[in-house]
Amino acid sequence: MRYIPHTAEDVRRMLQTVGVDSVDELFVEIPDSVRLQRPLNLDDSLSESELLVALQELAQRNATVSQTASFLGAGAYNHFIPAVIDHLVSRSEFYTAYTPYQPEISQGTLQAIFEYQTMICQLTGMDAANASMYDGASACAEGVLMACRATRRRRVLLSRGLHPEYRSTVQTYCRYLDVELEEIPVDAATGRTDLKALGAALDQDCAAVVSGYPNFFGIIEDIGSQAKLAHEHGARLVAAVQEPIALGLLKSPGELGADIVLGEGQSFGLPLSFGGPYLGFFAARQKDIRTLPGRLVGETLDLEGRRGFVLTLATREQHIRRERATSNICSNQGLCALMATIYLSLMGKTGLREVAQHNFSKTQYAKERIGALQGFKIPFSGPTFNEFVVKAEEGSAAVLSRLEQQGMLGGIALECFYPEFDQHLLVCVTEQNSRGQIDALVDALAGGAS
Repeated sequence: MRYIPHTAEDVRRMLQTVGVDSVDELFVEIPDSVRLQRPLNLDDSLSESELLVALQELAQRNATVSQTASFLGAGAYNHFIPAVIDHLVSRSEFYTAYTPYQPEISQGTLQAIFEYQTMICQLTGMDAANASMYDGASACAEGVLMACRATRRRRVLLSRGLHPEYRSTVQTYCRYLDVELEEIPVDAATGRTDLKALGAALDQDCAAVVSGYPNFFGIIEDIGSQAKLAHEHGARLVAAVQEPIALGLLKSPGELGADIVLGEGQSFGLPLSFGGPYLGFFAARQKDIRTLPGRLVGETLDLEGRRGFVLTLATREQHIRRERATSNICSNQGLCALMATIYLSLMGKTGLREVAQHNFSKTQYAKERIGALQGFKIPFSGPTFNEFVVKAEEGSAAVLSRLEQQGMLGGIALECFYPEFDQHLLVCVTEQNSRGQIDALVDALAGGAS
């Protein structure tokens, strides 16, 4: 069967309806200079059985994490995923995660989202969480816009330690808006946001300070001090959490004074999947709930006193006047949020803390061993979670290339994000990395340095 089952007659009638003689006329506005002047370079079609064989041959070429020791992080983390998550989300009732507009037939989906919101509030220390967003980067951009709405100000301070792709997404969202973005440097010694520079940049026109927790370098930021400085000038403190497993061990951003907490939920039971789909979480305080993007699921009672769930707040362009909408996000990541809900339910407070402790301890072990090697240095003194920066005298590109030849993905070169860090790489260690893998990484680094 052809993928697009239009007959020649179907095509003729459609072209006649729109008033053109050929398909080419539909693209007349595209200059000839950018058109492909030859047929697509595609192989001949295959039968289903032939296609399956071809796909199996391609799959056998893949290098998997089980075959390769991976120390990659930077916003996407290799954590253990209990098998029951895949089993439960594969049930037929969850195949379609469309927004549950009709509560009378959507109680299961609504309750799952309600439980997800509750757990996010517990983790972040916030009063309310929405029904998920696309990913951490877009959630961060929405957090900036929300802070501007709540304060009616247009100046935002972004820590240079904030994930570079989060900063880039914020810039994209604000490109055509009257929002002034300013970058605050990190302290060269600690890797934390420079509080002195932050204090000097804050004024009465500032809507928000946005900082990672932990930041892109794995450094645990002093959110409490940043919040205090921001509040002295009437600004909101936005904490962006790219590795939420850290919240199992660290104080919640809410306890430290953050006003908006957002981030990436991939670590909660979602596979790496080459970059998605992922899950953006978003939480805020009660005072700002009316400016929250997306929607909220709430708990209520029906006329007979039975517990039920409904869409309590949905300030989107589909429900109110478009120019008054808080967000143009049109769908929740329902299936991904369900996976996170199951993961957090399985782990509980004790289990999540145990996983976080494993991550922290293994990272400390790796950092101490690598820092003791000749030719390598840990440039930042700030406390870290999961990942840390390493400076290599031979250069990050040379180190990573050498490790890859030995079957290791040793980290991420920072030069593409931070040109001044041409010798630096970001190394990530999770509970999935055994002590043997860490020791092998250290030995491989030592072998090249000697």
